[in-house]
Amino acid sequence: MKSINIGLLGCGTVGTGVAKLLMGNKALLSARVGAELNLKWAADVDTEAERKITFAEGVFTTNARQVIDDPQVDIIVEMIGGQGIAMQLIQQAIENGKHVVTANKALLASRGNELFTAAARQGVDLAFEAAVGGCMPIIKTMRESLAGNHIQAMTGILNGTCNYILSRITDAGISFEAALAEAQQEGYAEADPTLDVEGFDAAHKTAILGALAYGMEINLNDVYIEGISSVTPLDIEFAGQFGYRIKLLAISKMTNGMVESRVHPTMIPRDNLLSNVNGTLNAITITGDAVGEIMLYGHGAGMMPTASAVISDIVDIARNLLCTAPRRVPPLAYQRNSIRKIPVLPMEELISNYYFRFSALDQPGVLSKISGILGEYNISIHYVHQKGRKTNGAVPVVMITHRVKEADVKQALAEIQNLKVVSKEPVLIRIEDAHME
Repeated sequence: MKSINIGLLGCGTVGTGVAKLLMGNKALLSARVGAELNLKWAADVDTEAERKITFAEGVFTTNARQVIDDPQVDIIVEMIGGQGIAMQLIQQAIENGKHVVTANKALLASRGNELFTAAARQGVDLAFEAAVGGCMPIIKTMRESLAGNHIQAMTGILNGTCNYILSRITDAGISFEAALAEAQQEGYAEADPTLDVEGFDAAHKTAILGALAYGMEINLNDVYIEGISSVTPLDIEFAGQFGYRIKLLAISKMTNGMVESRVHPTMIPRDNLLSNVNGTLNAITITGDAVGEIMLYGHGAGMMPTASAVISDIVDIARNLLCTAPRRVPPLAYQRNSIRKIPVLPMEELISNYYFRFSALDQPGVLSKISGILGEYNISIHYVHQKGRKTNGAVPVVMITHRVKEADVKQALAEIQNLKVVSKEPVLIRIEDAHME
């Protein structure tokens, strides 16, 4: 049986999981591929970590360059992460004619265009199923299963840390800070959680999915990003009263030749399937002109779920090698000469429904002053709620709007914030509800 040699760079959590599957499921993989997937090298600078895995003699090394320069290695698996040494090693592996598998969404979102160009020039595959959604097969679905569809929209929960925090605030009524501390204690959040809770991780994935969906260049800079650190139990409570739950959503839509690309806390109806995706789970709905709406759901992170996605890429490339058909499937779903720049809708031009919460002094005429300013900017109110506990002389005034333009909303809220009867900066949360006008 033919042997396909694999060089693993990085034996952290996911890298160790990849090694475990390659070694522990070796017979299964051989039966499915028709070749032996041989872990020839596993490289990591940390020689002291407890990995609960025993490599064959001569497999483990601290020299990543030795791995990518080995002429017998067919596939390089990059599990280092970050945008420094990982970029250098992937570039060199491609130049050496190696096929590459990576889960590095931050690198692909920021420098993917040049890496995919280099891979095309060298005629090698660059695969990245694990970069988005963990074990959910979203990349394969976009590239292959939905190849006959014009993708119209994608809406997803793509960060398990944020989903866990919002689920805990919703279920237990605790603060963001308390929920974050729980997530860190459980190992769901990093010591520095900024990349997750401020929406950057989900934005990386949104940029990659947009390229796959619409045949556009990866465009991270135009993804609107807003995190969950300002979401309060009070707003989650009001959302529940109106029949909504708050989720950090990654939203991408093709609208009149422009792409919406945004990540932010969003109110969605309780009967929306995404509203019932809780804890660290991820999910995404995709709307295509032929299939309508489909949904993928699963673990978006973790050693073995993510390693499973990495193995699926290794298997795909191995099968290509056996058939001498590298790059059989375009990595970004479109042939390179069809990938183009597509304008991204400026956030100011977004048309949506909105939730507002004002901390207003308990005085006559307050509501009319706020409503008057909203009216000046053609913001039509669908629902008003004015009651609740008084805090420092102020009570919450909550409004839900009909569909209006973001630019008008921002200007109106800036004026309202300057009113003497408003004690705090207004809260804005966008609403995705197909049943509202």
